[in-house]
Amino acid sequence: MATESVMVDEIPFPPQITTTKPLSLLGHGITDIEIHFLQIKFTAIGVYLEPEIVGHLQKWKGKPGNELAENDEFFEAVISAPVDKFLRVVIIKEIKGSQYVVQLESEVRDRLAEIDKYEEEEEEALEKIVEFFQSKYFKKNSVITFYFPATSGTAEIVFATEGKGESKINVGNANVVEMIKKWYLGGTRGLSPTTISSLANNLSAELSK
Repeated sequence: MATESVMVDEIPFPPQITTTKPLSLLGHGITDIEIHFLQIKFTAIGVYLEPEIVGHLQKWKGKPGNELAENDEFFEAVISAPVDKFLRVVIIKEIKGSQYVVQLESEVRDRLAEIDKYEEEEEEALEKIVEFFQSKYFKKNSVITFYFPATSGTAEIVFATEGKGESKINVGNANVVEMIKKWYLGGTRGLSPTTISSLANNLSAELSK
């Protein structure tokens, strides 16, 4: 295993982290928008998965990464595989927590409404997440992590910023948790095309070993 950090837009990501077991950095990328031909980068993203995930993706063995990046069924399998998943999101351009969470909230809500799963419980779970981020200020190099344990439909979200320590929230609503995963890892509808492409290429390489 490589021990050197992987640089994502000048931000170092460790090649491995440990939750209940070691997870490998299998995808990374950025979120950005273009305004008047200027690329504005907001966050760098690292996706950590248990290496065992390849055992659940054998159906796609031999497929090239660019093909997998376009295959939403493949990413459904990645999301539903019973392995630990961990997202590390590092802020490149400072914004208010309220700006970040309004995007998360509308994505999750719209995706749940689409499949008729947006009920009172989901609304309450989302409100708690909004409340959690609302008052925060995302300075450059602040870190948001999402930890999705293998066997439960829960998520632990942690926010850490220099000089302020960490704050965390647990999300127990499985529908909301699934849509957060889909927001970040959902193939062609994922938030960051560069991350999806990197994940597809790396998993393709792992599958061909």
